Amino acid sequence: MNQPGRFATLTVNGRAIAATGDPARRLSDFLREEAGLRGTKSGCDAGDCGACTVIADGAAVCACLMPVGRLAGARVTTVEGLADAPGEAGTLSRLQSAFLRHGAAQCGICTPGMLTAAAALLAKKPRPTEAEAEVALGGVLCRCTGYRKILAAVCDAWREDVPEAPLAPGAAVGARVRRLDGVPKVTGADRFGADEWPEGALLLKAVRSPHFHAGFHFGDISAWKAARPGVAAIFTAADIPGRNRFGVIPAFADQPALAEGTARLRGEAVALVAFEPGAEPDLTDFPVTWQPLPYLLDPAEAEAEGAQLVHQGRPGNHLITGRVRRGDAAAALAASTHVVQGSMETAFVEHAYIEPEAGSAWMEGEVLCIRACTQAPVMDRDETAAILGLPPERVRVLPTAVGGGFGSKLDVSLQPLLGLAVLKTGRPARMVYTRAESMTSTTKRHPARITAQIGCDADGHVTALSFDGLFDTGAYASWGPTVANRVPVHATGPYRTPAVLARARAIHTHGPSGGAFRGFGVPQAALAQETLYDQLADLAGIDRLEFRLRNAFVEGDATATGQVLHGTGIHDCLTALAPHWTRALAEAAAANAAPGHLRRGVGVASCWYGCGNTSLPNPSTIRLGLTPEGTLVLHQGAMDIGQGANTVITQICADALGLPVEAFTLVGPDTFLTPDAGKTSASRQTYVSGRAAQAAGAALRAQILRLAGLNGAASLRLEAAAVVVEGETSHRVDLAALPPNPHGYALMAEETYDPPTAPLDADGQGTPYAVYGYGAQMVELEVDTELGTVRLLKITAAHDLGRVINPTLAEGQTEGGIAQGIGLALMEEYIPGRTENLHDYLIPTIGDVPPIESLLIERADPEGPFGAKGLGEHVLIPTAPAILNAVRHATGVTITRVPLLPHRLRAAILAKGAP
Repeated sequence: MNQPGRFATLTVNGRAIAATGDPARRLSDFLREEAGLRGTKSGCDAGDCGACTVIADGAAVCACLMPVGRLAGARVTTVEGLADAPGEAGTLSRLQSAFLRHGAAQCGICTPGMLTAAAALLAKKPRPTEAEAEVALGGVLCRCTGYRKILAAVCDAWREDVPEAPLAPGAAVGARVRRLDGVPKVTGADRFGADEWPEGALLLKAVRSPHFHAGFHFGDISAWKAARPGVAAIFTAADIPGRNRFGVIPAFADQPALAEGTARLRGEAVALVAFEPGAEPDLTDFPVTWQPLPYLLDPAEAEAEGAQLVHQGRPGNHLITGRVRRGDAAAALAASTHVVQGSMETAFVEHAYIEPEAGSAWMEGEVLCIRACTQAPVMDRDETAAILGLPPERVRVLPTAVGGGFGSKLDVSLQPLLGLAVLKTGRPARMVYTRAESMTSTTKRHPARITAQIGCDADGHVTALSFDGLFDTGAYASWGPTVANRVPVHATGPYRTPAVLARARAIHTHGPSGGAFRGFGVPQAALAQETLYDQLADLAGIDRLEFRLRNAFVEGDATATGQVLHGTGIHDCLTALAPHWTRALAEAAAANAAPGHLRRGVGVASCWYGCGNTSLPNPSTIRLGLTPEGTLVLHQGAMDIGQGANTVITQICADALGLPVEAFTLVGPDTFLTPDAGKTSASRQTYVSGRAAQAAGAALRAQILRLAGLNGAASLRLEAAAVVVEGETSHRVDLAALPPNPHGYALMAEETYDPPTAPLDADGQGTPYAVYGYGAQMVELEVDTELGTVRLLKITAAHDLGRVINPTLAEGQTEGGIAQGIGLALMEEYIPGRTENLHDYLIPTIGDVPPIESLLIERADPEGPFGAKGLGEHVLIPTAPAILNAVRHATGVTITRVPLLPHRLRAAILAKGAP
């Protein structure tokens, strides 16, 4: 007989669990909140993302769509139950081991859903084909990996895993070291923003504007609160004790944590309600009255003289203009043998990370502690402290695992709201954005309208570029200044261009704030420049790849900013594509010789990208210590959001020190425990934090050798409470005999590296970046001219990494960036009010990403650690223009707007007069 309130008993991972309460409750909520199985993730609560996939009676199901009441007597398996011996430390299934071996888990938020969907397949088909795996995993979205390594892992999961052989000291750089933080990702033990909170935490919900622009006032908030016993507190802008403005660039900080009287964008928070644990967080009749106001969504209209102001009291809606001028571009274009001109328009693009913003906060004495998903813990600390009127040392940020960021989690979101509630109530609090909240209130890739002209001489050498970009920075500044300054530097692409006039303007509208998104405006610029390069090559009668090779930077060339380059690998990347190019063109020609509406195309595009901040200080600090007991501890504050910083930085440090990766214990990021390694953005962590880690490893090694009385070649090994140094003779450094420093270390090194850059002058001349990465990609595709659809066949990607620190992680970054480039080119368009979920907003699924061949090029840069350069941004930039160039090759249609949705392509084909 059921106990009172019990309506079902489920067997979950072999254990009987009684379900009580509401039978219509989501299985995902039951598993996470009642069963404590938080490996099951909630990304959308609509069945769109598949992150909550579990196995119910042998079938993969979305737990967010399954009422618990329908599962009486069912056997449910979550990610925690997939191990061969669930509950035993260190045991993994072959499938989980395959994910680690292939690098199939990056940020890890979709990994539990992928694993359970795959496990359901493998139970029926132990050695599936790739096509069968695609079908089985088609309902689970991943934003990081590009899916290819996931497919490889699932199809390879039948193999017995072979443990990695220990690497000799000094052999870590260049090795396929498995992700050091990988095991928690495949077991479900990793804790993301929504996965942990203090007992008794208040649940916070924001009241948000449904309008692009509106005035508002509150009714009787006190009476509304009194009528609802579950409401603990309500906060408005009047309750904020500090500066109610934030922004990633202090000089442009203009966004309120809670709006004051006027909301300037759809989704802006105007009030915060704290609910008691267990209360229904219902805001439907919250007493706020809206006065909709006229709004601007077109940046050209917003830029026009006399336009309505987004921010009252300013002279206009212009935020900033970035410019690079070298030579006389107008005269050079007039003297050119061939000139092409054109335009390109891009849309808002949503980051669509599978983890919505989430976190919790509490007090520890006088210190406000905040756990949240972030890409920039120290920036979060400083901005939150300023908003709350606290000194930074009274705020501690303890980042959670991050389920994808791609730039948007650089800006604070819920951190100051959590802090406000905790400071005002003295109670812990938690907050989790819904998918709609995440999509409406956070930053997007800047929409751009670009016009450009490019000229060349009779021999196909580029002579000049004129470039003008209008970027919609939305209601608030966010990263608009960075985009406007970075774009003109990169507008030429990685090509010699003697005369340049490039300008980028960031303009305020009432649209979503334009923020950082993998490339900071460079992908938009490359779409314009690279598609014009194809047209210019055709006009000059030169093969499109050869045209790029003829103009590609080589060692010692000067950029449009006057910077002389070193470690320049773009010519190597294009050369590596040459045999693939020849093959693909021949195959396309043979396919197109047959009549029909399916036409093959081949496209190529290049990229370059400056690693780190543009002409600004960009330091990282790394601390490395040996305890008196002989534990080697790396304080690594660089956020790993899936790109592999924890592993790569450790590999670099290990080789600099001369001890194996296995010897390291990682601490951080935590603003109380780790030095500031800067933000995870702009492809800076491998290079900048890697250089700091290399320096820390070398400094600690020097201390050890000095204590051993050696200064030449020697090997190190750790023994209990000692380091043994083997040189011409053997020496033992007794760590227990050394007095510990204030951090508790017998020996310690802390090193900082800041890239050597120089400011840009009024014409954009200077040294904006110390290191550039390079790449080129080739796309093979098929166009159905009757439907306007594009089917990708293969992408070949050659990228110069300087030195490949970890090939598996580099390939994963490449594939993930390409997947996002596919979305930019073919499907992704965020429309406020219309595409605010993962059903209407489309991102690539496992069936949309074709086979990818990665060609890892190593042209060492003297500034990089062991010669290494960044990669994360670079790999997205060439994909979309290469796709458009392949479509033009297949159809003859020149594309000037992305995404290239089928109806747009079909209309362009019809306008050209093709069938």
